[in-house]
Amino acid sequence: MATKIYFDNAATTPVRPEVLDTILPYFREYYGNASSIYGIAKESKRALENARGQVASAIGAKPEEIYFTGGGSESDNWAIKAAAQAYASKGKHIITSRVEHHAVLHTCEYLQKQGFEVTYLGVDEDGRVSLEELKAAIRPDTILISVMAANNEIGTVQPVEKIGKIARDAGVLFHTDAVQAFAHIPINVDEMNIDMLSASGHKFYGPKGTGFLYIRNGIKTASFLHGGGQEQGRRAGTENVPGIAGIGKAAEIAMRTMSERMYRETRLRDWMIHEMKSRIPGAWLNGDRYARLPNNVNFSFQGIEGETLLLLLDAKDICASAASACSTGSTEPSHVLTAIGREPELALGTLRMTLGEATTWEEVRIAADAVIENVELLREVEAG
Repeated sequence: MATKIYFDNAATTPVRPEVLDTILPYFREYYGNASSIYGIAKESKRALENARGQVASAIGAKPEEIYFTGGGSESDNWAIKAAAQAYASKGKHIITSRVEHHAVLHTCEYLQKQGFEVTYLGVDEDGRVSLEELKAAIRPDTILISVMAANNEIGTVQPVEKIGKIARDAGVLFHTDAVQAFAHIPINVDEMNIDMLSASGHKFYGPKGTGFLYIRNGIKTASFLHGGGQEQGRRAGTENVPGIAGIGKAAEIAMRTMSERMYRETRLRDWMIHEMKSRIPGAWLNGDRYARLPNNVNFSFQGIEGETLLLLLDAKDICASAASACSTGSTEPSHVLTAIGREPELALGTLRMTLGEATTWEEVRIAADAVIENVELLREVEAG
């Protein structure tokens, strides 16, 4: 099998060898139920609480404020539904943005059917929400603001600290979907006035099927799963100890390596952006040029079809995506791209390339040349 050039790290990342080494003993030796009292169960409990501390340390939180989940989508659902239920007596108004992940948007649509009112903030051409529009949208019955830390498609980083301050000053809960941002850019929940935060392990070299929700102490939220008393009685079910040990280890390593990764990936990203902008006429960069995730390169190309470009790149063993992995297969243009003003035809000619810690300079050069060559080829074919 040929070596693949993997540029789809926003969709998922490989599990680090150190993380896999951490996970395996909890399948084979320390397989006891963390709620039991014998020796191997106590080892499982120790791993659980160690991971809770590792994750909490990564965002400046307290260990008891971390609740482990099955992934980012579950964390988003829990945060929004539980907050809505817990604070419904105060009001039924929620504010979010039009560029959120579907785990947030579909949850808000569900709540609208339950009698809640949702304001969907527009964004500018770079994908940022307007702080003035946010302030104007807050009402006496507003109970929750949910705005993502960084966009999963175009990589734009939102002004989270300022959004959090607006929410805090207004006495409104602030949740942020940090699935793409956590472990890739610095986050501190106290400095950023964050009340709830969602993250997913497989986005930062941890195992799939793991995630967490940060809930600030004192925030009322209803239980998400009813049954046993796991996760302080808020999420029932036998804990996924191997996965939780893995996400904890991945978070610990990510914090240790973040500065170096950010510097390196930003250089690789900026080189690719410059190459494509300078060598491909009709190439539109999506997302903010600088306030973006270090590893995100997202372009729309005039006159081509993104899915066809992906197939041509795959033939050269280059893995990329046309949009969010959760939207792949849809014939509709991305809701994120239409929100920033891309026309449908241009939006459908989009390529997202997300680099990783193992990406090399040789790989970005090969990939950039392949994109340029195949965009030209597709345009020639289209021109007949």
